[in-house]
Amino acid sequence: MGILRLSLSTALLVALASTAHAQQPATQPGTAVQQQLTPEQQAQVARQDAEMSAAASQVMQMIDGNRAGEVWDGASQAMKSAVTRDDFVRQLSADRNRLGAPTAREQPVVSRSQFRAGEAVPAGIYINVASPTRFANQPEAVRELVSFRLDEDRTWRVSGYSVR
Repeated sequence: MGILRLSLSTALLVALASTAHAQQPATQPGTAVQQQLTPEQQAQVARQDAEMSAAASQVMQMIDGNRAGEVWDGASQAMKSAVTRDDFVRQLSADRNRLGAPTAREQPVVSRSQFRAGEAVPAGIYINVASPTRFANQPEAVRELVSFRLDEDRTWRVSGYSVR
């Protein structure tokens, strides 16, 4: 799995977008943020959304192919500190055995978050890609979520995966 690199200006854009989003009332996701950004920044966000959606799709396909261990191997140190490789693989196997094979994934939704030290997750900038996904053993779509963290070396790495 290729590792996404992000320029400093784009990282600052993520911080700006997540801060602006946090200050907005809960309306349509991203709408208020998009209106506060310049056209160039909006284009950067759209490019980043497409890149991160593609990376999340790659992670989902790896998990579909029973390659969860490889996902963990390339993950952020924050994730590796939170869950062992064996536990990550075991939990994903249990989830996927219960749900069955994926049958359809809908358009993903990208969101951004920034956490400070002492919060529920390690401090940092995160991008979450959520996709409504249908599985063979589940009649309703479930949220398949891949989270990425901008690590200290300015590289985006997987920081979480869940189906709920």
